[in-house]
Amino acid sequence: MRPLTYLAVTLLVMGLAFWAYRENYRTQAAISQMSQIQREIAGLREDLGVLRAEWSYLNRPERLSELVDLNFERLRLVPVESGQFVDLDNIDYPKPPAPPESAEGTAPEEEKP
Repeated sequence: MRPLTYLAVTLLVMGLAFWAYRENYRTQAAISQMSQIQREIAGLREDLGVLRAEWSYLNRPERLSELVDLNFERLRLVPVESGQFVDLDNIDYPKPPAPPESAEGTAPEEEKP
């Protein structure tokens, strides 16, 4: 009975060793993949910072006003003034359509029990 127990324990230890070996390599592969993704994220954040700087540089008010002046004949852009805005209360919205009447010209009355 002892040799059978020793054999079972040996096989169990070998199975656990194989499992630990596989888990170790799977963990290392996951860590490597995570490192690569973090490097990609860092690169994309750096690119985003450069794009934001370029956007700020291209949207300087003095540069935009020069472009408006150069292209005035074609674009006809003028500065926005406060008098161009109106309150919503000053807008006349169309009235909603009236509900349809019955064929006899009067609204149907509800029957009372």
